[in-house]
Amino acid sequence: MYSAQTHSIRIQVEPTYLEDQSEPEQDYFVWAYHIVIENCGDRTVQLRSRYWKITDSSGHVHEVRGPGVVGEQPVLKPGESFEYTSGTPLSTPFGIMFGTYQMETDKGESFSVEIPAFSLDCPHIAALPN
Repeated sequence: MYSAQTHSIRIQVEPTYLEDQSEPEQDYFVWAYHIVIENCGDRTVQLRSRYWKITDSSGHVHEVRGPGVVGEQPVLKPGESFEYTSGTPLSTPFGIMFGTYQMETDKGESFSVEIPAFSLDCPHIAALPN
């Protein structure tokens, strides 16, 4: 599990390789990632938008921006958490993802929260030597 905390918001990520949805012979590899967003602070916040930077092992970069997560813009009171699962395909058996969530307090103040970098590793394919 990967974890980061920014401005009293803790993000935990657990990636999982989805063998049943992947087709390595066609250079198609799929991962799910489960995320827990926890408000460890003393103010109510709302997740407004997300930004992801996804890089495969050949160096191809894909960026994703959009409102909320999985169609929601959750409001988290102090001590509350929100969990969701999403996924991403790659054309290589290895990659890395990281990003940010744009949050807003109940007073209208905006701030960014780090989503920790996490690796996407196909467990059945050995990494290429450097």
